[in-house]
Amino acid sequence: MDRQFYHRLSSLALPIAFQSLMLAAVAAGDALMLGQVAQDEMTAVSLATQVQFIQNMILSSITGAGAILGAQYYGKGDRQAMQELFNLTLRLSGLVSVLFFAACQLQPVLLMRIFSHDPEILETGSMYLRIAGWSYLITGISQCYLTMMKIDGHVRHCAGISSAAVLLNIFFNALFIFGLLGFPAMHARGAALATLLARVVELILCVVLSLPDEFVHPAWHRIFRGNRILRGDFSRQCLPLLGASLLWGVGFTSYTAIIGHMGTDAAAANSVAAVVRDLICCVCNGIGSAAGIMVGNELGAGRLETGKTYGIRLKNLSWVIGIGSTILVLAITPLVVRMVILTYEARNDLTGMMVIMAFYMIGRCVNTVTINGVLDGGGDTLFDTYSLAVCMWGISVPLALLGAFVFNWPVLLVYACTCLDEVGKIPWVMIRFRKYKWVQDLTRSSLAIQ
Repeated sequence: MDRQFYHRLSSLALPIAFQSLMLAAVAAGDALMLGQVAQDEMTAVSLATQVQFIQNMILSSITGAGAILGAQYYGKGDRQAMQELFNLTLRLSGLVSVLFFAACQLQPVLLMRIFSHDPEILETGSMYLRIAGWSYLITGISQCYLTMMKIDGHVRHCAGISSAAVLLNIFFNALFIFGLLGFPAMHARGAALATLLARVVELILCVVLSLPDEFVHPAWHRIFRGNRILRGDFSRQCLPLLGASLLWGVGFTSYTAIIGHMGTDAAAANSVAAVVRDLICCVCNGIGSAAGIMVGNELGAGRLETGKTYGIRLKNLSWVIGIGSTILVLAITPLVVRMVILTYEARNDLTGMMVIMAFYMIGRCVNTVTINGVLDGGGDTLFDTYSLAVCMWGISVPLALLGAFVFNWPVLLVYACTCLDEVGKIPWVMIRFRKYKWVQDLTRSSLAIQ
C-alpha cells in the first residue's frame, strides 16, 4: 500500500507542482524583467495582476467544485457525469471571464485605484489591464479543460500545456519588454501582450490535445442544458468554495492594497516577496491538488477507509513540506534581495518580509494540503469559509488596516499582520481534520443522473 500510495502521489503531484511552478514563473519573469527596467513599472504590473488574481479565485471555486465531484465520479467510473460537470463549469467560467474582461476594458483606472493612488502607477497599470484583459476573456475556458485533464488521468498533458504556455509567455516577455529581435521595447505593455499571446496558445493546445476519445469532452449539443440533480450537488460544493475563494482572494488583495498605500518602496518589496512566495508554494500546491484527487477517487469508489488513510498520510506530509519551505525561504533570502533593482529602503523591507514569510510558509503548506486537498476532496468545503471569516477577516485584515492607517506601525509589523491568519488557524484545522467529516462518498447512482 505504501508503494502504491507514493507512486500515485508522485505521478499526480509532480506534474501539478511543475505546472504551478511554471505559472508562478510568469509572475517571476514579469517582476525580474520589469525590475531591470524600472521599479514603478514592476510595481504597476504586479498590482494590476491582482485583478486577474481575483478572477482566478472565482474560477478556482467553479473548477474546484467540478474537480471534487469529478474525482469521485472518476473513481466510480461514470464518464457521463463527468461530461455533465464539464458543461456546467464551462458555462459558469465563461460568464465570469466575460465580466472581468468588460471591467478591464471599461474601468481599468477605477480598478487600479483600489491598489494605489500614484499617477504613474495608475497610468501604467491601466494600460496593462486594457491589453491583458483580453486574455482574461479566454482564461476560464482553458481552466475548465485543464481541470478535466487532471481528474481523468491526463495530468501530464495538463502540465505540458501549462508549461508550454508559460515558456512562451517568458519568451514573449523578453521580446516585447526589452525589444529583442527587432521588436520595439514596450516594457509593461509588452508584458501584457506576452500574457495575451500565451493564453491564446494555451487554449488552442487544450482543445487540440483533448480531441482523442480517451479524454472527457464537453457535450456541445447540450451545453446550455444541465442535469438538475447534478447541478444541485455542484452548487453545494461550489458555493462554499466560492465563499472561501472570495474571502481569501479579496483578503489577499486587501493585503496588497494596504501595503501598496504605505509607499512605493513597501509595494515594490511586497511585489518581490509575493513572487517568491508563489514559487515556493508550488510543491504544496501540487501535493494539495493530488490529495484532493487521490482522496476523492477512493471515496467515490466506496473505499472509505483507504481514503481516510490517504488523508492522514497527506496531512502528515504537509508538515514536512512546510518546514522544508521555511528553511528554503531563509536560505535564498540574500540571493533574492540582490536580484532586483530596489531602493535602499525597499531592499530592507524585502529582507524583513522574507524572514517573516519563511515562518508563514509552515501554515500555508499545512493548510493548503489539509483544507484544499483532503477536506475538499471529501466534500467538507464549508470549513474553509468559516476559518477564513474568523482568522483572516476577523483578525489579520483588521489588524493590518489599523496598523497601517490608524497606529502608523512600521511596514514590517503590518506585513506580519497579513501573515497571521495561516499560522493562527493551524490548531483549528487539525481539530476539524480529526472529526473525519470529510470521509464521505458524494456520488449518486447512474440512474439518478440520467
